[in-house]
Parts: sequence; structure tokens; C-alpha cells
Amino acid sequence: MPENVRFKKPYPRTFALGATFIVTALLVSCGAESGGGDQPQPEDNGSNSPETTAITEETTGALSGAEVGEEEEANMLPARGIKKEDSRPLPENPPEGTEVYPASTNRLVDGEIDYERSPATNGDHNPFWQNCGFYDEPVMEEKAVHSLDHGVVWITYRPDLAQPEIDALRDTYGTEPYVIVSPYEEQNSPVVATAWRVQLGDLDSATDPRLTQFVDDFRVSELAPLSGNGCVGGSGEPTVAGPEDYYREG
Repeated sequence: MPENVRFKKPYPRTFALGATFIVTALLVSCGAESGGGDQPQPEDNGSNSPETTAITEETTGALSGAEVGEEEEANMLPARGIKKEDSRPLPENPPEGTEVYPASTNRLVDGEIDYERSPATNGDHNPFWQNCGFYDEPVMEEKAVHSLDHGVVWITYRPDLAQPEIDALRDTYGTEPYVIVSPYEEQNSPVVATAWRVQLGDLDSATDPRLTQFVDDFRVSELAPLSGNGCVGGSGEPTVAGPEDYYREG
């Protein structure tokens, strides 16, 4: 990882995430109505993307003009006690094989959502985000997409991936801030890296150098509408995670 990337820290390999927030705080912080306790209403349980395929331009060119979509909410502050991380510009030279997808909506909805891609890259999502860290069991896709909205990179691996490869993912990325690692049955490649609207889907190995580059390039990306809004205090108990106080004020 390049030395100028500020996220790489000598985090402990294990950390128990015990903090939780009340539902109201989570919903208010991410765009749900406040005051009346109303839950967000799922007007459309699809990903709401106007297209189903990646932008067909060369990836670098597609990224150079990419920006938060007009229908994507980008003005919500983090939940109480979580500091806002400054978003980072898109890379000039993303990893080979990176695909860019059209903007969508990022509304909070209840229930299952039928996303256009597996793993999902963007769209409406669950009111709770998935806490960052390494998971040895699948996570709810709708919650992971909420985390993508916050600028998280979601690394998924096939459950039949060789154990040394899984161990490498856990040891390398399990304690990294703004990263989720979890198994995912429906993907074709052994390893897939996903950020909001961007995906690297042809990784054959956990040690492919493009994976590290993708994490460095797209973590807390300016393309994610609520980039830098944190990924603790949500849902899930990862097997391994970095220190929760990284995301806290003070």
C-alpha cells in the first residue's frame, strides 16, 4: 500500500465491536424522517439503476466524468459520535478490469431488494449499515450496500475459496477501516471487490495486487454519496475488526 495512504495503521488483529445506536439515531443520520418515528417506505424494491450493464467506455475515461447522481442523497451527516471522513478523489488509473456503473437512488427501505448485480454495487438499501470488519458468514446485502453508500469497499469471496486465501483476506483487510470482507455464494469469481458504483470482478486470488490497489483507490471515494459517514454502530458482529474509536470524534 502506498505510503501516502493515511488509512493503513498497525491495528490489532482482533477487536470486539460492542457499541450500538438506537434505531432513531441511525435513521435520522441517513435520511429517514425524524420526529414521528416513521420508517422509510419502500416505493421501489429494485436497485433503481437506469441501466443494467457497466459503462462501455474505457474505465479511466468513465471515471473521469463520474459524479454523485442527481437522485442520490448526499447531504446527511454521520450518526451521533462518528466523525465525518473527507472523501477522496477518484483515481486516474484504476486497476485493470474495474467496471463503472450508472448512478441510482440511495433511499432507505425495508425488506429484500432485487439488485441488478451480484454482489450489488449501489441502489436503495436497509436503514442499518453493516459494520466494517471480516465476517466468516454471509452478511445481508441490503446492509452492505448501505455501507457502500458510506464509502466502504466490500470484498467478497466464494465460500469454497481455499482456506489460506481466506486467511490472507482476513489478515490483510480484516482490521482496515472502511472495508468489509465476507463470503458471497452468488458470485462467479473467487474474489470480488466492490465500492459504490464501481466493481473489480475478475480476481482469482486474494493476493492479486489489483485488490490492494482497488481498496486504496476507492475507499471513501467521492463517488459514494455519503462517503466518510463511518461503518460502526450499525449491524453485525465481525470476527475481526479494527478499533472502533478510529471512526469517533475526539
